[in-house]
Amino acid sequence: MIRVLVADDEAMMRAGVRALLAGAPDIEVVAEAGNGREALELARAHRPDVVLLDIRMPVLDGLAAAAEFRRALPEVAVAMLTTFSEDEYIAGALDCGVSGFLLKSGDPRELVMAVRAAYGGASYLSPEVAHWVIQQVSGVRVGRQAAARQRLRALTPREREVLALVGTGLSNTEIAARLFLVEGTVKTHVSALLSRLGVKNRVRAALLAYEAGLVDAED
Repeated sequence: MIRVLVADDEAMMRAGVRALLAGAPDIEVVAEAGNGREALELARAHRPDVVLLDIRMPVLDGLAAAAEFRRALPEVAVAMLTTFSEDEYIAGALDCGVSGFLLKSGDPRELVMAVRAAYGGASYLSPEVAHWVIQQVSGVRVGRQAAARQRLRALTPREREVLALVGTGLSNTEIAARLFLVEGTVKTHVSALLSRLGVKNRVRAALLAYEAGLVDAED
C-alpha cells in the first residue's frame, strides 16, 4: 500500500484529492496538512511514501517544504500539485528535487499515475510541464551537448545504461527488468550516477541525458 500525505491550504482541494486517490486500491491517504510546516510535522509522525504539496501555502510554501523534505526526509518522494505553471515554479520545483509536477487543471487520472511513479522511483510531469522541459532541452542541446557528454564520462558503462533508461521515464522496477538486475542494484546505480553528475533528481539527470544525446526528446 502506498501511503500518501496531502498538503494544501484549501480544505475542499484536499478532500477532492483524497476522493480521487480513494479509487486506487493500492493508495491510502494517511494525513492531510494545511501548510508546508504542518506537512513536515505530519510526515515525521506518519512516515508517508509520497507527499503531494501545493506550491502556494501559508507558513511554509511548497517549494520551501520540498527543499526541507529533501534535506530532512530524503526517503519521502515529493510531487507538486498546483494551479500555477509559470516557468519559475517549474524550475524551482525541479531544483528542489521533486519527483513530479502536476497541474490541478490536468486530467484527474494523472494524480494516481504520479503517485505510483514517485513511489516506484520514477518521475511524472503533467503534459504541459513535460512540454516546457522538452523546450528547455531543445533550446540548449546544441550549445551544451559537448559539456554534457564530458560530464557523462564520469559514469561507468552500467551507470550510462541506467541513465539512458531513466531518461525515458522508466522506474527502478522497470529498469531492473530491462537490464536483468535486482531493484536494489538499480537504486544503487541511480544514487551513484546522481552523485557523480552532481544533479538533485531524476528529472535533472534525464535532461542531462537529452543534452548529451544519450536519449532523444521524442522517446
